[in-house]
Amino acid sequence: MHKLELEVAHSDERGNIMDLLNDKIDAVTLITFEVGAIRGNHIHAETTQWTYILEGSVHAFSQDAQGILINQIFSRSEMFVSWPGEPHAMKALEKSKILVFTKGPRSGADYSLDTKFIKLI
Repeated sequence: MHKLELEVAHSDERGNIMDLLNDKIDAVTLITFEVGAIRGNHIHAETTQWTYILEGSVHAFSQDAQGILINQIFSRSEMFVSWPGEPHAMKALEKSKILVFTKGPRSGADYSLDTKFIKLI
């Protein structure tokens, strides 16, 4: 998991415009969490997954190539990416809502084609 620094592309008296992603994607998924809910606990072989926190906060976990557990808390308006082959999971610290942008075979009926479930947290 790697935190992305988001920058304002345009700002005026009406507000800000911020590009969340400048890449080709295959799906955008809205996911909600109840407090304490865990999601993920899986690996995608070919899919890159960008996660944007719309509401609330999540404790995100991933595992590096040496098997070391990495964790970080992400809150509203923050974004991170999980690369192909990177185990990842999230636990809601409060009621939360996220947008997940994916590039690869992960959406709809193809969800399980590129997902291997594990017990990361």
